[in-house]
Amino acid sequence: MSDTADRQVWKDFGRYHLDRGTNPPEPQRANWTFWDGGPGDEVLGDLAGRRVLDIGSGTGRYAVHLARAHGAVIDAVDGSPTQHQRALDRYSKDEPGVRFILADILEHLRQETEPYDVAYAMHSFGFVDPHQLLPALAPRIRPGGRLVFSVLHTNRDGLGPSSTVHPRPEGVRLGDDGMLTTSMWVLTPALWEDLLVEAGFLVGDVAVLPSPVDDDPVLCQLITARWCARVASRPRTTAPPVAQTALGVCVIVTARVLSVHENPCAQPQAVNAAARRTGAVSSG
Repeated sequence: MSDTADRQVWKDFGRYHLDRGTNPPEPQRANWTFWDGGPGDEVLGDLAGRRVLDIGSGTGRYAVHLARAHGAVIDAVDGSPTQHQRALDRYSKDEPGVRFILADILEHLRQETEPYDVAYAMHSFGFVDPHQLLPALAPRIRPGGRLVFSVLHTNRDGLGPSSTVHPRPEGVRLGDDGMLTTSMWVLTPALWEDLLVEAGFLVGDVAVLPSPVDDDPVLCQLITARWCARVASRPRTTAPPVAQTALGVCVIVTARVLSVHENPCAQPQAVNAAARRTGAVSSG
């Protein structure tokens, strides 16, 4: 599908729900899957006073929940005018701690100058080309900042993730009135890890989350990573580094060198890469 067609899908999706006054309940916790249970707010870390980006915020209800429950300061960005309108209809544009933004996420990241402490996406990350999204997102996250997102792993027909970085058509349900079709990047955990590392992220965990219903084939991936600022190598010299210059990857020299425990980017990865490549990732 073309980018224009994909944009129209989300405009039609929002219009469908605007016309029917669809108003999903206020969440009590973050939901990274299509069912109740599983990880919640805790995977985002301490959000109090943190600057946070919600990618593909839809009705804005999770952004509002996180701002109210944890004191986060959130930019809730969605590129669909009808989805954006749903958020404004549901909450005041002056909702404390939340700024509702109608914008293409890539354009927003190009224009934004202040970095985020945390960025997250619930189900929306796979609708954007990762070759464009990750390089645009990386420099807008503070060094050591957290990226958390959930993506589809296996769809309702039992079709698992792709082994190449290409989109495929996937359905978006319109209540009981059928489906819309849009492009989605449904990738193996190994591919997501490769893309993240290429963009300068340190992958912390990849969890494959199964449905609690025995005969439901749907699986989701929940991925957590840290942004580690890339640093140009220092010219060869016998002189010691000057204060406030960078040394290596993710170790910033100010008055002193940060220890491993102070610098999250120096922590070892929590999931064995070889296990990811064989599909032996954690579940739940």
